[in-house]
Amino acid sequence: MLHFFSPTNVGEPFQFLASSHLVMLGLFLFLAILLYLSRNRISGTRKQEIIRFTLIAILVLSEVTLTLWYNYTDYWDPADTLPLQLCSISLILSVLMLITRNPFLFEVTYFLGVGGALQALLTPELFYDFPHYRYFHFFLAHIAIILASFYMIWFEKFTPTPKSIIKAFLTLNVIALFVYLVNIITKGNYMFLARKPSNPSLIDFLGPYPWYIISLELVALTMFILLYIPFFIFKKKKRL
Repeated sequence: MLHFFSPTNVGEPFQFLASSHLVMLGLFLFLAILLYLSRNRISGTRKQEIIRFTLIAILVLSEVTLTLWYNYTDYWDPADTLPLQLCSISLILSVLMLITRNPFLFEVTYFLGVGGALQALLTPELFYDFPHYRYFHFFLAHIAIILASFYMIWFEKFTPTPKSIIKAFLTLNVIALFVYLVNIITKGNYMFLARKPSNPSLIDFLGPYPWYIISLELVALTMFILLYIPFFIFKKKKRL
């Protein structure tokens, strides 16, 4: 049990597309397909509410336990461990979205949450491997973020529109401005708005600081458009 919560990785470090990575990608696909196939059968029933509250519980517990782990390992530092990375912000928005069923929160969370969490699942920035707590936390939290938006689409019948792209993009910039100010106060680098990450990443191909931030804006906007394309195609086919 102590190894499970250890501040250091006891075994080998996490490796991209190793078996531990592929298992979690498989779990994500399985749960997404299961959620989709059950959308008509259990919509409007008590089971639908069980799914909603289960997602809320997973998201809340993942953030609470992470804060406890930071304190347990003496890793907590306002410059590094506040919930101000994009996926942490998406997690909080996902909880609020599931609780309130607010259309605006859905529009924002779908693009920020699915875009960021999907990228994190495919290219994890993770040191801890199975069976460490951080391994399970990382994957289950990101899977739940994506499934939360899928739940809103398949069970609550929410659909993004072209205006949703604009709303999400503007909201992202408002959040980025707030995070930028927090970075100044804490000397942190949340959302990589203060400097490039120390480890090699895709940001290395986007130019020097601060110009890579503009490139990140374009990447985010492109990602939002790509996430909207399936709905555009579906609406177009529906009109035919």
